[in-house]
Amino acid sequence: MSLLEGLRFSRGTSPIHNLDPRVKFFMTVVLFAAAIMFLNLIPLLVILLVQVPLVVVGKIQREWAKTLKGGVFLAVIIFATNLLSFYFFRGRHLTSEMLEFALSLTLRFLVLITSFSIFFLTTSPDKLSLALEKARVPYEFNFAFITAIRFVPVLADEAQSIIDAQRSRGLELERGNFLARIRKYIPILLPLIINSIRRSLELAEAMESRAFGAAAKRTNLYELKMNRRDYAVLAVSALALTAALYIRFFTPPLGPVLPPFSIV
Repeated sequence: MSLLEGLRFSRGTSPIHNLDPRVKFFMTVVLFAAAIMFLNLIPLLVILLVQVPLVVVGKIQREWAKTLKGGVFLAVIIFATNLLSFYFFRGRHLTSEMLEFALSLTLRFLVLITSFSIFFLTTSPDKLSLALEKARVPYEFNFAFITAIRFVPVLADEAQSIIDAQRSRGLELERGNFLARIRKYIPILLPLIINSIRRSLELAEAMESRAFGAAAKRTNLYELKMNRRDYAVLAVSALALTAALYIRFFTPPLGPVLPPFSIV
């Protein structure tokens, strides 16, 4: 469940926290686009290293480490499935290009996790809701999206509590084969689903008691205003996107990093 820690807002007063959410979203999109454009180890490693100072400035190292720890399992699956598929569907031999491609896909996954973690860990749902309203997103969709972001960490905590309770009653999740482990998660999923439905009904009653949707035009207590720092970060992000596009389409592609080898 630690992978979902990347969606939990961490309060702070760092320069990253104080940025306008629209600017942070654009910066996240730039990092996402750069990670999608490149499929070589060196550019992806550079993008990952560029994000590390943002994590340090935002003072979210501990939360970021938890997110990466939760994503290690999926990263291993991505690496193993790609490597095995290359091995079995390309003549049952392994080359350095196949290994480097599998490593690149794994590194891309870690880059995407980090970029979205920086955004969600430093952006409060309230400011994100204001940014979506500024973008002319209908409030119903806005409210549903923000509610989902708020409740994902709550569901993660509740799932962990259910797992601890079931383990105290003798449930062993680590033993047995793959299918047996899946069946053992049924006593965890059922109470989690029931509690989620109950919570959704309580939320619907609370919204109805507060006359949700009665006012056609909504007003907000706070308004988003961009300052010089926001415009500077926006300009740097735009330059970074331009540089990434230029390197991707107008420069020769990089060669392999790993030394060539072939294993039959």
